[in-house]
Amino acid sequence: MENTTTKKEKHGCVTAYLVFMIIANAFSAIANIVMIEDVTRALNLDSSLPIILLCLLGVANIFFAFQLFQWKKMGFYGFAISAGITFIINLTIGNSIAMSLFGLAGIAILYAVLNIKKDGV
Repeated sequence: MENTTTKKEKHGCVTAYLVFMIIANAFSAIANIVMIEDVTRALNLDSSLPIILLCLLGVANIFFAFQLFQWKKMGFYGFAISAGITFIINLTIGNSIAMSLFGLAGIAILYAVLNIKKDGV
């Protein structure tokens, strides 16, 4: 008897992009936490709280990427919310609007990559 359930398969670009996001977010979170004092000083911040929040968002993004590996919409929504919070933090710490908006472009790229069809299906 045939298995009638169909399993949605990921295009290779989706897998590659999600792996890249896991590595990039892990590196970013670790680098920020290891260099928290230097980053706080370089940005002339009164508190290291924004950097800690960015580290936590990086860890959350790793979780969201694993959710996307399982085709859970929560992963995409999590990335979108995380990008919005990161945008606000970037503006708060003094980054330009253009540089802060660059982070939001990642959501558009993620959306496009997730919509690549495997074998045209």
